[in-house]
Amino acid sequence: MNWTRAELLAALHLYLQLPFGQLHRAQPRIVQLAGWLGRTPSSVAMKLVNIASLDPAITATGRAGLNKASQLDRDVWAELTSSWPAVAQAAAVEYEALAAQKGLNPIEADRIAPTELPDVEDEAAAPTTTEREALIKVRISQVRFRRWVLASYGGRCCVTGLQEPRLLIASHIVPWSESPANRMNPRNGLCLSPLYDRAFDQGLITITPRSLKIRVSQQLRDAVADAYAQQALVALDGMQIRPPERLRPDDELLAWHQKRYT
Repeated sequence: MNWTRAELLAALHLYLQLPFGQLHRAQPRIVQLAGWLGRTPSSVAMKLVNIASLDPAITATGRAGLNKASQLDRDVWAELTSSWPAVAQAAAVEYEALAAQKGLNPIEADRIAPTELPDVEDEAAAPTTTEREALIKVRISQVRFRRWVLASYGGRCCVTGLQEPRLLIASHIVPWSESPANRMNPRNGLCLSPLYDRAFDQGLITITPRSLKIRVSQQLRDAVADAYAQQALVALDGMQIRPPERLRPDDELLAWHQKRYT
């Protein structure tokens, strides 16, 4: 049975949240989506692997998937890469529509824990109902971006390999405030632990396009005075980051960051 666009978008939503190594028929969320779609887990897993076969970061490593991506798969992937916010949102809507049929709300559908959504009542002024709903939507989007980026990097800091999720940050290459079009683009993300997130945000380190090598700013190299900073930061100059399993960072966005700080 051919896949519809709505079904494919729902699968794409799940694909973006699962590490490549979990795209198999026994993965619980794949089993769940298969039940919602009336398909077998093998069928859904195969579709996710075929989606993966369209990602250059996957094919560059020789993991070409099943190489049976349909024309619809290709068309939707092309739309996604040209307009992340619109297509990612459409994918979430289709997934949530299926979940709603089972009585699940958007947060439950994505299994977003309350701790991942800061209490909006902490805002300086109590928000109205409409404002509160808008804040929750923004924060769900932020949680999804984090999940997409961490999934792409296999849940590891791309500098150190640290795997403790409580110490991992989905860092924007081009800041959230400066590029609305790339706010939800996981290719605008790096998985970093707090020290390197801060160093990247301040331009103390940059990452070169294509080669993905760390460049330490001359300012930091000239100013360093303690052994820890020397070892943890300056010594990294020229080292290649751990490339993501998929959704490789966009070279144009890395070039933007490098140009800003060099």
